[in-house]
Amino acid sequence: MTYCLAVNVNDGLVFCSDSRTNAGVDMASTYSKMFCFGKEGERQMVILSAGNLATTQGVIQRIKRDIKQGADVTLMNVSHMEDAADYIGGLSVAVQGKYSSPDRSFEASFIVGGQIGGEDPRLFLVYPQGNHITTSSDTPYLQIGETKYGKPILDRIITSATPLDKVALAALVSMDSTMRSNLTVGPPFEIQIYERDRLGLRRYHRFDAESEYLREIKRVWDESLNAAFNRLPPIAWAFSWDERADGENAASPPQAG
Repeated sequence: MTYCLAVNVNDGLVFCSDSRTNAGVDMASTYSKMFCFGKEGERQMVILSAGNLATTQGVIQRIKRDIKQGADVTLMNVSHMEDAADYIGGLSVAVQGKYSSPDRSFEASFIVGGQIGGEDPRLFLVYPQGNHITTSSDTPYLQIGETKYGKPILDRIITSATPLDKVALAALVSMDSTMRSNLTVGPPFEIQIYERDRLGLRRYHRFDAESEYLREIKRVWDESLNAAFNRLPPIAWAFSWDERADGENAASPPQAG
């Protein structure tokens, strides 16, 4: 299992991914799930991957080979980011089709995001079937892999106006929350910040398991959650809040019969 997310805000894009592909009692394997393609000053794209490792590696290798061989359609010559999502979706379906059978599945999902000169930055989630969705003003982020544990912090913090550095922090907290609840997600964590209209990638960092910064984020977040929980009104107070008009306590269970 894995966890990757990407966020599209007014100031640009943030990508974050873990590197865990297999976790067991005596073995943990790591592979990068973040891949960057682009031409300085013209276009920049980042791809995040989740799912069957052979499929994701096959798709990335096809992307690289098409660029090297000057294929008719590549990430270096598509006109729009949506075309890039279509291209990746087609490659994914083709690679899956080489090995899939009625009783075996080799599905993979991708997030592709970036900017082509003259357009706004865009993000797309490419499903195993090859189709895709994009972000909106109400949902400015996309996730693949183990998504449920890291979603609440994104819903509470991220809006289109959130600054990139704050988005990056929320992404790391989202990753830490997921790792806390699912051992198949783990470091190294990679984060890439893309500033709108820069058409270059300059803000990348990789956080290993021994990262003091990650430990500090975890410590402060855990302490803050506990402090917030301890400030919640005691349950005893709630009885007066939930009284019905007839004076019966709304929290009382219904009577049988």
